Amino acid sequence: MLESIFSENLVRIEGSDVIICTLVSLMLGIVIAYTYKWTSKYTKNFLVTLTILPVLVQLVILMVNGNLGTSIATVGAFSLVRFRSLPGTSKEIVCVFFAMAIGLATGMGHIYFAILITIIVSLAILIFSKWKGYNPSSKDCILHITIPENLDYTNLFEEIFDQYAKDVELMKVKTTNMGSLFELKYHITLLKDKNEKEFIDELRVKNGNLKVMLSHYFEDAEM
Repeated sequence: MLESIFSENLVRIEGSDVIICTLVSLMLGIVIAYTYKWTSKYTKNFLVTLTILPVLVQLVILMVNGNLGTSIATVGAFSLVRFRSLPGTSKEIVCVFFAMAIGLATGMGHIYFAILITIIVSLAILIFSKWKGYNPSSKDCILHITIPENLDYTNLFEEIFDQYAKDVELMKVKTTNMGSLFELKYHITLLKDKNEKEFIDELRVKNGNLKVMLSHYFEDAEM
């Protein structure tokens, strides 16, 4: 079942085998793309990338065809593409490696193995993405607060943080508006059952209704 469809003579591969591998790679790429679509926020371009990537990797593996020099050049090409790309979320990176692994398997002729792994990993992604046991008990945020220069920010918001946050860390302090204002940046872990609007309203009372901004990390970065 897990044997390659190619003959032992890797120098020569039949055209029908290439067509079979390409079609299987394309179908499995569609499965990977839809798995990502059902579990994450997505863009059309990224889904197209996940669909086509197994085919491209498979074609590269077929072109290498046991040549050591070509293999080294291929590794360099993949590295160049990786470092020229924008970093994504952890789930995006997992799906990209997933698609590449399937392309590698089909490129080696292991069709049934690629299909089996695609089914298992896709089901695992679907299950663990929906499993409530992986939901966080709190929310990581970045909090920006502006205060007048006459306020001592050291313990100014301590009571509010104790009520609404599990963990707070002051990351940056800078002056603005000719030194008349302080801008504070916190890394804060909010308790999940707390109301964010009430939290922000209490901060506004303390800072004289100046600017307060609460930014959330991407939800799918938790995977």
